[in-house]
Amino acid sequence: MGCRPVIDVNLCKGCGMCVELCPKSCLELGDVGPRGYRVPKVVNDSCVGCRTCENFCPDFAITVVCGDGNE
Repeated sequence: MGCRPVIDVNLCKGCGMCVELCPKSCLELGDVGPRGYRVPKVVNDSCVGCRTCENFCPDFAITVVCGDGNE
């Protein structure tokens, strides 16, 4: 059962908090999104589903999906 963070680029303001806090370094700031901010992108598949990125995102722009997405 793999997990992955899903970023809503329409909500993200590119603060980078998720990038800094991820214990597995799954994220890095990527390209500029539709709101003009650099948004995070997933750079590896080592997400363990800890939901640190999701819980600390001030914009509620991240959802961690595990398994087939129905959990």
